[in-house]
Amino acid sequence: MPDAVVRAGEIYFSRAVHEALDEELARDPNVFLMGEDIGVYGGAFGVTKGLLDKYGPKRVVDTPISENSFVGMAVGASLLGLRPVVEIMFMDFIALALDQILNSAGKLHYMYAGQVTVPLVIRTPGGAKGGYGPSHSQMLTNLLVGVPGIKVVAPSTPAMAKGLLKSAIRDPNPVIFVENKRLYPQRGPAPEGDVCLPLGQAVVAAAGTDVSLFAYSAMVPVCLGVKKALAGQGVDVEVVDLVSLQPLDRAAITDSVGRTGRAVIVEEACVTGGVGAEVAAVIAAECMGSLEAPVLRVGAADAPIPASTELERMVLPGPEDVAAAVRRVMEW
Repeated sequence: MPDAVVRAGEIYFSRAVHEALDEELARDPNVFLMGEDIGVYGGAFGVTKGLLDKYGPKRVVDTPISENSFVGMAVGASLLGLRPVVEIMFMDFIALALDQILNSAGKLHYMYAGQVTVPLVIRTPGGAKGGYGPSHSQMLTNLLVGVPGIKVVAPSTPAMAKGLLKSAIRDPNPVIFVENKRLYPQRGPAPEGDVCLPLGQAVVAAAGTDVSLFAYSAMVPVCLGVKKALAGQGVDVEVVDLVSLQPLDRAAITDSVGRTGRAVIVEEACVTGGVGAEVAAVIAAECMGSLEAPVLRVGAADAPIPASTELERMVLPGPEDVAAAVRRVMEW
């Protein structure tokens, strides 16, 4: 395995995903890609552009518009030793493949007493972006974290996107890999070379002493902005990037709350039944002796995402909502 090389400049989040796919296709002939418009068109967001020309139609497979069918094909291929990486064009469409995810991908390893594995990755762009509307804007992590046998990962930086996707492709278990659409044009450092990051681990994105802010995906840079804004008001916020939504890194959650005594959980998904509820449950079970204020959750309203960009902003959590929650727990 070659050593990592520090890149001279920054790269786009979308480019980091592309590099991970390119390198894994080159490394392992059992890896192949499937999805709608990922070949000739290069993907709805351009992530797979050029891979069809490089690897051919047997490794980069354009599929019909039938998520349930091609996810089912990918499950079957993984049982035979291949490593399919499926793209669901918009996370909203993952509902069309829930039967294959819930009743096949997540269960077959257990149903066959560990005699088979399902090394399947499902990549999907989630989240709202400038008026895509109610059927193309949802962050549906709350539908996925309760599916036994499935790992769910939501990176927030280009370095995470590349390193975690490579690990997901090599993992023997099915992994849902959530890529927020608003992160695709964001730039950041990412190492060159064969660098994998561990699945299942949270990261302290910025240390602090007063309040723990737990977030994932595109809400992490929002929370980092809030940390900077509140520093001038004498509040020292710790930002913890959950990264792994299933399984949760319980130790990272409890360690942070043990240091700060206060917790605010931020996510783009609807508040009800979300990842934030699970994080709050971990804190309630293991951190009651450390808490100095109630645990607060900040998330999207329990409503479909409007097509109007102005209404979209009203439904989604913003930095002002996060800052207000932090002030509330500080005043308790």
